[in-house]
Amino acid sequence: MGDYQGIVDLPSAQTVRLDIYIAECLGLLRRSQIKARNLLATVNGKTVKRSRLVKAGDELYLSWEDVPPLNIIPQHIPLKIVYEDDRVIVVNKQQGLIVHPGAGNPSSTLANALMWRLNEKPCGINAAASGLRPFIVHRLDKDTSGVLIAAWDCAALSFLSDQFRARAVRKVYAAIVRGCPAERSGVISANIVRDRNNRKRFTVSEDSGKSALTYYRVVKSFDGCSLLCLRPKTGRTHQLRVHLRSIGHPIVGDPVYGQADGRRATLALHAKSLALVLPGAETYTRFVTKLPARFKELLH
Repeated sequence: MGDYQGIVDLPSAQTVRLDIYIAECLGLLRRSQIKARNLLATVNGKTVKRSRLVKAGDELYLSWEDVPPLNIIPQHIPLKIVYEDDRVIVVNKQQGLIVHPGAGNPSSTLANALMWRLNEKPCGINAAASGLRPFIVHRLDKDTSGVLIAAWDCAALSFLSDQFRARAVRKVYAAIVRGCPAERSGVISANIVRDRNNRKRFTVSEDSGKSALTYYRVVKSFDGCSLLCLRPKTGRTHQLRVHLRSIGHPIVGDPVYGQADGRRATLALHAKSLALVLPGAETYTRFVTKLPARFKELLH
C-alpha cells in the first residue's frame, strides 16, 4: 500500500482537479493508474472524488494499492555494487544496461540482475515465489553509466521517492561535450517538452513543457571538447542531453542530440555521485563513482 500526506502547493488563485494535481504536480501516479490502483483521497479530512478541485493550503492524504509484482526473470548479470543493506542497494550501472524491462526489452536489464541479487540474499527467500521484487527509485538512460539506487521494499521506495520529488537529492554528473561554453560556469534554465517532429526526442521551449534547471562548471578543455561537471536541480527525461544541445555543446557520442565526429565515441555522460538520506538515517550519505574508461580514453 502506498500513501502520501502533504499540503497542496499551488499559486494562490489557482485550482486544479485532484487527479491532475496527483499526476502532473506530485508525480505519484499517472492518471491512467489512479483508478486501477484504487486510489482513496481525503482533502481537509473529508473523502473526495478524484475530480475534486484542490487549491493552495488544502490538506491532502492519499492511499493506493501497490502495483502487482511484475514477472521479472532473475538473471545473473554482474553488477558493480557500491553499497547494500537490508533496505537499499546502490550500483554503478554499466553503460549499455537498460534499467527496467519494457517493450522489446523483456530481459537482460538491471531489474533482472537485481531480482537475481534478491534471490541470493542471505535470508534465502525466493523472490519470485514470495511476490517480492526490487523497486527502481530513479532511472538512467541505457547509455548513461553511473550511480543508481534501488529499494528492496515499498517503505524504502516511498522514503527515497519523496526525496526525489522534493528535489532534495544531490546529483552530480560528468560529461564531455563538443566545444567549450563561453562562461566557465553557469546555469541552464529552459523548459523541456517532447519534440513534435520526433516523439522519441525532447527539446527546449519558451512557452510550454516542464521547467528544468541545470548548473554546469567547466573542469577542463582539450582538443575541441570540454569536461563538464553538471548538477541537475530537476530530473526531466534527457534533461542534461537536451540542455547541453540547446547551448550549442552537445555531449560527445550522443546519437540522438549530438552530431557525428571522428571519435566514434559512445555517450560521454556519467552519473558520478548521489547524495541522499537512507531509510533509518538522519543525515545525508554520498555515494561516489570513478570516471569510466571511455572518459579516460577521450581525456588522454
